[in-house]
Amino acid sequence: MSETQPSSGSPAEKSLAQIARVRTLHLQRAKDAGEKFSMLTSYDTLTAGIFDRAGVDVLLVGDSLGNTVLGHESTLPVTLEHMITFSAAVVRGVQRSLVVVDLPFGSYEESPDQAVRSAVRIMKESGAHAVKIEAGEALAEHVAAVVRAGIPVMGHVGFTPQSEHALGGFRIQGRGEAGEQLLRDARAVQDAGCFAVVLEMVSADAAARVEDELRIPTVGIGAGNVTTGQVLVWQDMLGLRTGKMPRFVKQYAQLAQVADDAVRGYVADVRSGAFPAEEHSYRG
Repeated sequence: MSETQPSSGSPAEKSLAQIARVRTLHLQRAKDAGEKFSMLTSYDTLTAGIFDRAGVDVLLVGDSLGNTVLGHESTLPVTLEHMITFSAAVVRGVQRSLVVVDLPFGSYEESPDQAVRSAVRIMKESGAHAVKIEAGEALAEHVAAVVRAGIPVMGHVGFTPQSEHALGGFRIQGRGEAGEQLLRDARAVQDAGCFAVVLEMVSADAAARVEDELRIPTVGIGAGNVTTGQVLVWQDMLGLRTGKMPRFVKQYAQLAQVADDAVRGYVADVRSGAFPAEEHSYRG
């Protein structure tokens, strides 16, 4: 039985939530059916398993791990080897979610051949299901080359963190005349063969236009609620990172406070001798 056909034999397709293993074609069917899909970052087996079991449709092994895991100020120091190591860990934790991996800065810009080599390494060495490339009109041929190699590609336009210096920092994209360039970039990666495109930090009006004019699904992060999918960095969404959050982040928990309270309790118990207690000790 096909995983996209209900047991009744009806020609109606399953909703995305009913799919046992999410593929790129299911994201397209979601857009065509007017469904939304969820996407979160993940960088390790443990969180990947939690998010997968909770029903997250797509897991992104983002080069945001440079900030959230490795402690860098930007994504630029992240290497291809980093991405392979962390994405392999995520793949080992999932059964249902589609795993998409960023091509990091410096691993694809040089030429289409370089882009293909980097994408092939990620797919072969990590077991990931797709790659993501920050590319618009200027690098559309790099995207097309990876697609021709048989590798699914998610595009990324608008604010592209790997180009933060060229963009003048963290600035909203797609306003005014810049909206035309945003649309051209999105169309270019669609025409190059992308199965979806991320719109980051763009005006809601510009995102709505791109979502409406593209046949492939868009994924928003700071792009309003009109996109087919939504993505957040998991440490932001669960309140593990503290300090000022971007306006587009909604925090569904405060894990930093929970962890702080727990660790303080542990330290106090060790100092007082309350831990380990009798039930935590081996005898005989």
